[in-house]
Amino acid sequence: MPTMSTGPGPSVAAAPPTDPNAVVITVGEHKITAGQYDQLVKGLDPQYQEIARGPGRRQFAQNLVEISVLSTEATKLGLDKQPDNQLQIEFQRNNLLARAMFVALQQTITIPEAEVQAYYDAHKGDYETLTARHILIRTKGAPMPALAGKPELSDDEAKAKAETIRKRIVGGEDFAKIATDESDDNSSGAKGGDLGEFKRGMMVPPFEAAAFALKVGDISEPVQSPFGYHIIQVQSRKIKTLDEVKADIVAQLKPQKARDAVTALVSKSKVDVSDAYFGPDPAAAAAAAAAAGK
Repeated sequence: MPTMSTGPGPSVAAAPPTDPNAVVITVGEHKITAGQYDQLVKGLDPQYQEIARGPGRRQFAQNLVEISVLSTEATKLGLDKQPDNQLQIEFQRNNLLARAMFVALQQTITIPEAEVQAYYDAHKGDYETLTARHILIRTKGAPMPALAGKPELSDDEAKAKAETIRKRIVGGEDFAKIATDESDDNSSGAKGGDLGEFKRGMMVPPFEAAAFALKVGDISEPVQSPFGYHIIQVQSRKIKTLDEVKADIVAQLKPQKARDAVTALVSKSKVDVSDAYFGPDPAAAAAAAAAAGK
């Protein structure tokens, strides 16, 4: 049973030792230092890292003890020499080393400046952000509740109302005041229709397409979405510079470069995978079909 604190305050788990050479687990002749424990935890999936470093670290340490004891006993009994266990041990070893090698490849790969620039140029839209405001006229059956006291409008009625509102704004009426009075988006309506800053992928597709096509200050025609009809005004537009996103681009390109390096290493190795057992290689079949079509 867990021990209960008899002092005036709650019991608090002791802080882990900060000396990396301090021995924190001993099982027979085998010792694990704080530094080794930390390195071990770093190799775990994030959810297990949280457990192993948090309140569950005592239980995690106990699991390590049991693993060590059982492994030692299995070795004494010669279980590591059994063919099926040997195969699994070799697979686990290879898998661990392969992961370590993939990480090492990513750490040593250099992405040429020209490739970073080319990626930025091809994906510049991904780094564009807008600030905008809108007025929503909800249609009946939209996936958001109707505001209390407002009638349910058919598609034609909602579109007609949106067109009328647009004419009022273009004619000089204040966008923010109309949004506060008329918008069925209660959240943004309370702020004069303000949606704040957003990037591609954050809004429903019809709204996004219309917003990113607008010039700053323009008032959109009614834009239909599953929620109803929107009147949109883009207030500012910004594209992050290459310097601002370069680190993100490099981090995104490195895994693919590492996979390319893996492909190159495999191509230099003598490999034979049985088509009779595993079926034909789709990549080889596609390449053969492409060659035949030339």
